[in-house]
Amino acid sequence: MQPRRTIRSFVLRAGRLTAGQQRALLELWPTFGIDEAQTALDLDFVFGRAAPRCLEIGFGTGDVIAALAEAHPDVDYLGIEVHPPGVGRLLLRAEAAGLRNLRVIRADAVEALSRSIADRALDEVLIFFPDPWHKTRHAKRRLVDAAFVAMAAAKLRPGGILRLATDWQPYAEQMLRVCNADPALVNLSAERTFVARPEFRPTTRFERRGERLGHRVWDLAYRKCDGR
Repeated sequence: MQPRRTIRSFVLRAGRLTAGQQRALLELWPTFGIDEAQTALDLDFVFGRAAPRCLEIGFGTGDVIAALAEAHPDVDYLGIEVHPPGVGRLLLRAEAAGLRNLRVIRADAVEALSRSIADRALDEVLIFFPDPWHKTRHAKRRLVDAAFVAMAAAKLRPGGILRLATDWQPYAEQMLRVCNADPALVNLSAERTFVARPEFRPTTRFERRGERLGHRVWDLAYRKCDGR
């Protein structure tokens, strides 16, 4: 499956790299980094074993995926992020914790998911606090639309879980609408609406900032149908 659009869901920000982050991108990339592939990765080869696989798309500063990888050494974690400071920060944490079950792809999520991840390769996909693109004229840039949800669902094994969260209500409503409409997904809320915040998700810097501004957080969770 090829990427479906040329409109980017992100803007590359000129964030300042610390000396440690620069070192991480140079020295730790061979250990934890995966260069984007034009064909689907063999994740058993990448991680050196067969295990449950969880992908976080747009991991930001890496707080969630690092905490999960530390807490669940029996699960393999793959993160996709485009911004160098966040990637460098996660690599430093992975080195400090001696993580063997974490790998990183630095690339556009649409392209990486399309080209580098095989269908039915994942047990869980996490999309927490993607850029909300607040202005109406920019809404077309939002990552989570019907086409992206369909692609993410295709990468899940039957029974796999898709989790999303946002602190921007219009985006939450869009996520709910497009995910509920996807025939491969079943909403884990009996009312087909939002779910409680999962206990495993640590509060991120962006979430704490939103809370200070009085923003509510909306969580969603879906299971992939058997046979899809």
